[in-house]
Amino acid sequence: MATAGEILPRGLPEDVGLCGGSKLSGAEELHVLAVDDSLVDRKVIEKLLKISSCKVTAVESGTRALQYLGLDGEKSTVGFNDLKVNLIMTDYSMPGMTGYELLKKIKGSSAFREIPVVVMSSENILTRIDRCLEEGAEDFLLKPVKLSDVKRLKEFIMKGESEEPLKGPNRKRERHEDSSLSSSSSPSSTSSASVSSEVPSSSPSSTMCFSKRTKMETMD
Repeated sequence: MATAGEILPRGLPEDVGLCGGSKLSGAEELHVLAVDDSLVDRKVIEKLLKISSCKVTAVESGTRALQYLGLDGEKSTVGFNDLKVNLIMTDYSMPGMTGYELLKKIKGSSAFREIPVVVMSSENILTRIDRCLEEGAEDFLLKPVKLSDVKRLKEFIMKGESEEPLKGPNRKRERHEDSSLSSSSSPSSTSSASVSSEVPSSSPSSTMCFSKRTKMETMD
């Protein structure tokens, strides 16, 4: 894992990566904007993304993410025409601006609303998960995020970018068709259904993900 000494000054995003155009070619890397106030968690997700051959821009707050995207009312860190982010991964619990508030800002932007946003948290609180999915989050991952989670997300984004831009909730639900079916027969899915809507899960080591499709199937 990268050491703390490798981090750039707080005024600059880490490993800024740009790629132009509307589609990813085989030579282009997936560009992920990772947002987490925890240095350790930020370095973990950054390492997983780099292992998966993704380009990473890591920032420490929702405010810095908005500054980078140019959604804070100020000039963007980079030119808008040169800025290409394929995926945004954000922690939920952050001081100043939560991941949920950042999600709302992004989905309220005509320029960035189609970018998939994945929210991450170490707390398995169903009301929190529902709120994020209803606001337009692509996924809700429970920490610690695994390499398999990152690879699955990358596969989905690469497939979507190579065919057509992500449009509407139906395309956002397609990715978990297989994983939600397999999780429904596993013990972990049974335990997640019994989690209180107000009390975090007592098993932080379990890794689960929640998509819009999973939520709808539960409601049915």
